[in-house]
Amino acid sequence: MANQFGSKIRQLREHHKLLQRQVAGQLEIDGALLSKIESGERKAKKEQVPQFARILQVNTDELLTLWLADQVMEVVEGEYLALKAIQFAEDEVKYNIRKKR
Repeated sequence: MANQFGSKIRQLREHHKLLQRQVAGQLEIDGALLSKIESGERKAKKEQVPQFARILQVNTDELLTLWLADQVMEVVEGEYLALKAIQFAEDEVKYNIRKKR
């Protein structure tokens, strides 16, 4: 399973020399759950992404992009039409953005 978000969380946590229990405490979650998020065994909730960004002093959009990428990968992983589907979705997103302007 893809885990760009969890890997980045671990990297940032270690960069700031924070223990899992310190970050988990600020998130009000169990340290074991944070460990599972970092390893990709569990997914963080979308609402937690801004909290991670604040704690780890990083741009929320950067973490949200990785979180979303993991969500997409979970859906398309192993599908032989994955790239084609992603390209189609990209076109739809671009169209919807232009339509809103």
